[in-house]
Amino acid sequence: MKFLITGGAGFIGGNYCHIMPDKYPNDTFVCLDALTYAGNMETLADVLTKPNFKFIKGDIRDKNFIFELFAKEKFDIVINFAAESHVDRSIEDPGIFLESNIIGVQVLMDACRKYGIKRFHQVSTDEVYGDLPLDRPDLLFKEDTPLHTSSPYSASKASADLLVMSYHRTFHLPVTISRCSNNYGPYQFPEKLIPLMIQKAQRKEALPVYGNGANVRDWLHVYDHCIAIDLIVRSGKDGEVYNIGGHNERSNLQVVKTILKTVGASEDLITYVKDRPGHDRRYAMDPTKIETELGWKPVYNFDTGIIQTIKWNLENKEWLDHVESGEYTKWMERYAK
Repeated sequence: MKFLITGGAGFIGGNYCHIMPDKYPNDTFVCLDALTYAGNMETLADVLTKPNFKFIKGDIRDKNFIFELFAKEKFDIVINFAAESHVDRSIEDPGIFLESNIIGVQVLMDACRKYGIKRFHQVSTDEVYGDLPLDRPDLLFKEDTPLHTSSPYSASKASADLLVMSYHRTFHLPVTISRCSNNYGPYQFPEKLIPLMIQKAQRKEALPVYGNGANVRDWLHVYDHCIAIDLIVRSGKDGEVYNIGGHNERSNLQVVKTILKTVGASEDLITYVKDRPGHDRRYAMDPTKIETELGWKPVYNFDTGIIQTIKWNLENKEWLDHVESGEYTKWMERYAK
């Protein structure tokens, strides 16, 4: 089969591109990315030489380009990782999130309809459900939990999910949706909590924590997420939504303290800052459906996964330095076509 992986130079899509060409040598994987600030060709450096992998630079919002690409490549499966995904940025500039996360999805699905794609898979987020109270650990997000968004980012992802299901019902487009909890692992852009805190802890810089740090997230290693998506795309039921969670709830403060302890830095570096507007209190996923129907189980728990992630960040300082300095954009200019 031939796969189109949109947003494949980003964090989660990039990890997917690292795993799948080796796992399925008889399949072909075409990575499409617009290479905005979070798209990084250096992430794909080890994959570019694989015989069943190809990179193409392009924007999912560009209808003419997308339709020409579909006509030429004749894809079987489309997995849409492409998205603007940083909540703080969505508060500062909502417009780009609506364009990429909604209009881009519409363009992709219109192309899927025209060219007879066997499956369109939308990678979504637990944030479409809103949040849960901190004092009710028994409550978890299920696939039928009503959508209740808190930020322009989550609203754009929820809108895309509704659009995907409307195309399934109206046009009989074969679709699936996965909603994941917070990801962590290799190649994560250092604006996100875990890589940002690892960098600052290593440098003995102040670690900014929103509010009192009590907000809770369910942490999912990116490897486990990619394996779950692979199972859904190949074996999931058409028209279904699957929650993917790590069973690893931690408060932001717990995460920061774990990082400080692991790198040998003092908790005195923690600096509490003004909370983010509309900051969700707690996310927690119930992954029973994907576990029972598809046999998925996470390989990593947070205690082992965070140590591996810290180790990767410390051992790949050049990749991180290139992102921070902007040097990675020069690398992309040399290799992106």
